[in-house]
Amino acid sequence: MSQFFALIPAAGSGSRMGHQLPKQYLPLVEKPMIYHALHTLVNCSKITRVFVILAPDDDVWVRYDWTTFKDKLVVEYCGGDARAESVLNGLNAMYSSGKVDGDDWVLVHDAARPCLSAPQLDQLINELSYDGVGGLLAIPVSDTLKRADSDHRIASTEPRAHLWQAQTPQMFRFNLLKDALSKVDSRQITDDASAIEALGLKPRLVLSDAYNFKVTYPQDLALAELILQKREIK
Repeated sequence: MSQFFALIPAAGSGSRMGHQLPKQYLPLVEKPMIYHALHTLVNCSKITRVFVILAPDDDVWVRYDWTTFKDKLVVEYCGGDARAESVLNGLNAMYSSGKVDGDDWVLVHDAARPCLSAPQLDQLINELSYDGVGGLLAIPVSDTLKRADSDHRIASTEPRAHLWQAQTPQMFRFNLLKDALSKVDSRQITDDASAIEALGLKPRLVLSDAYNFKVTYPQDLALAELILQKREIK
């Protein structure tokens, strides 16, 4: 029977946050931001192990106590310059460890999406476990979209019908994902589904919600804190 593994690429610097500390380590509800994504993934009974892919020169990870996750957590210092490169390097490290088979599922999740909930994760796994391609959490676009010209003036209004905003985790079979990422320019790929699409396949969209957003700017951190604090109160 296929197993489920999670992989978090966490080798980036998060420069748009305007902070010297890499984004994944910014404090969020008294923990580094990556802790919250790890907590959800590690506590999912269907996931066998969670791999965290760090930059080779990362010296921040060891400043924190991760012992609460020790039974399921594997840390690899093999991250690349681009996200897709980090994921591919992580897959290669997983293969070298002998812990994963080609038909096992890999759920790739952003460290900067700390508000992923257990029900969202369960829904993704349940809907895709028998899918022939795999897929991702996503939400339909609700805002009006404007395309800008070089002067920051509106060039056109884009129809939003059938447009979805991709989230993570994105879940694909190990061999398929590794093959897809090996064939693309890692600098041009912003998510794993794009690499799968480049093979001519159509990943499935699994309905999520707006709480599973990516922390990109300082104000996003404050919103994530409010969401996580509200969950703790419940």
